[in-house]
Amino acid sequence: MTAEEIRNLDEAELDLKEREAREQLFRLRFQMTMGQTDGVKKYRVLRKDLARLLSVRRERVGAK
Repeated sequence: MTAEEIRNLDEAELDLKEREAREQLFRLRFQMTMGQTDGVKKYRVLRKDLARLLSVRRERVGAK
């Protein structure tokens, strides 16, 4: 997900995407610890997506 796509989301969608990203990160981290998956690339992508979501949220707070 690009930053531009994230900027086009409204607050409710932004909250939903953030919640989903955090939940997926938790599940993937748990699976990696248990040795069930080797999803290092997916983990990195999710972390970067979450960082983009949080950055856009901070931009909106600063703009108000």
